[in-house]
Amino acid sequence: AFQQFALFYPMAFVNMLPFSALATAALILIVAKAGPVVSLPLEVARDGTAETSTASFSNVSFSESLTGAGVDVSSHILPQQWSCLKKTGVQFGIVRAWHSYGAFDDEAPHTMYNAYNAGFDNVAVYMFPCRSKSAASQIQETIKSLAKYEPYPVKKEGYDTIWVDIEDNPSTGCGWGSDLSANCKYIKELVDAIRAEGKHPGVYASHYMWGRIAGTSCEAVKDVPLWYAAYNKEESCKKPDFGGWAKAAIHQWSGSSSVCGMTLDRDEAC
Repeated sequence: AFQQFALFYPMAFVNMLPFSALATAALILIVAKAGPVVSLPLEVARDGTAETSTASFSNVSFSESLTGAGVDVSSHILPQQWSCLKKTGVQFGIVRAWHSYGAFDDEAPHTMYNAYNAGFDNVAVYMFPCRSKSAASQIQETIKSLAKYEPYPVKKEGYDTIWVDIEDNPSTGCGWGSDLSANCKYIKELVDAIRAEGKHPGVYASHYMWGRIAGTSCEAVKDVPLWYAAYNKEESCKKPDFGGWAKAAIHQWSGSSSVCGMTLDRDEAC
């Protein structure tokens, strides 16, 4: 716990204290036990490095500014891995911020910052909802948890979109029920909760999963951007044939591509 806190605590404040190194460490330990809000001006890649981000951000929403290739990730990605991805032509990233079992993914802020530091200014998050839990509370907790890491490694303007992952949930007690109409309404609750928190909502789904979970006739969220999965192993944006969407914002065309020594999902902006 001390080691983790030492990475997060603003060193500028520590340097102002007229204590010896031993006394300073003791003071940090005491404050850490009080549970301060995490505020980090330095890199937290967990690879032993510390660098200041030079990424810039715009006021244009994530889905509106997308171009080219992207990746989505559900594990910790180091700065050098993001840098490698950028060299291959990857231009945006989507990071998991909420686990399928209904809890915050605390690797998300580290991975997000590492992306910023590698020069990515298009970074968003996705959440894998647990159906048995409140839609609004899961969205609120996702945003609240990320806010603990402001200004770094998470910038408010660095992620303006939260994508809702609609697919079979493998976690115990969190699976989708058989009532398609109720599931459709629940997805709408998730989207409304994101908007209520001042973020842009988006939906991730495939034709098969949407029909299986919400029903192909569910058009409750057709006004939000769609990130659709169709593993045809090539970038091709076709008109979706489900959910009432007239077009897609992102096409996930591969779920198992090997790049930069990692196996990742590959995406393309439409």
